[in-house]
This record gives sequence, C-alpha cells and structure tokens, in this order.
Amino acid sequence: MLYVVTGPPAAGKTSWITAHAAPGDIVIDLDRIALALAGPGAKPWDHDETLLKVAHRARFAAIDEAVTHRDKVNVFLIHTMPSQKATARYTRLGAKIVVVDPGRDIVMQRVRDMRHPGMEAVATRWYTQRRRPVGEATAAQASRAW
Repeated sequence: MLYVVTGPPAAGKTSWITAHAAPGDIVIDLDRIALALAGPGAKPWDHDETLLKVAHRARFAAIDEAVTHRDKVNVFLIHTMPSQKATARYTRLGAKIVVVDPGRDIVMQRVRDMRHPGMEAVATRWYTQRRRPVGEATAAQASRAW
C-alpha cells in the first residue's frame, strides 16, 4: 500500500509515519534523504540549494522504485504540497492520502520555534492554497518533543 502523507511543515507528518510504519516498510522523506546526504553535523531542516537538488533527485528515484513494490511492503511518502499532476499519479497508484494538520496556530508556532525562517512562507502557502488532497484528515498530531 502507498500512503502519501501531506500537510504543512512542522505538522507532524514524520511523527505520523513513525506511529504507523513498521520495520521493513519504505519511508521516503526529503528531510531524511537530505540529512543522509549531508556532511556531519548538518541541521535536520536547513539544507542549502545544492544539497536539496541532489536530495530531490534521489527522492524521485526512490519514489519511482518504491511504488513498484507497494504490493509487497507499505510505502510511506511525505509530500507536503503535491501538485494536481502528482495527486493524480498517486490516485492512479491507489494511494491512501493522509492529511496531517494540527491547525495553523500550532504549525506556525512550531515553525517559528524549530524550523528555518523560510518555512513560515511554505506553511502560509499551504494554508492559503488549501491544496490538500481528499484524504484522511487527522486531528491534532502529537509530534516530536518540541
């Protein structure tokens, strides 16, 4: 099964996956990929442009391969704001779309406390565009130890 986990930055998408994924499942998370590719001591959510380009390429390749195995293992994919094209692809693949959104106030506070300042604009855009695919909306999501 393919699970596409969407929501604004700092909503708790990674925490949702941690609560639902099992050993052996595939988890595709751009932050985790970038951190794996970064040098020692890199910050978890503050990646430069070059690192993000490489991480995006690795993510696309991982998605393309992982979806071919979704009948054998669960695939969890974090996609903050999927485009209409991406959402259509996920729908064709039979994905279960999960929206993690604890609410704008909580998200904005988490972004201010824990994320790169540029993420505030991404969170604002997520709420403004309301590009949330139809899916299983979650209630307030417990997240990392903030």
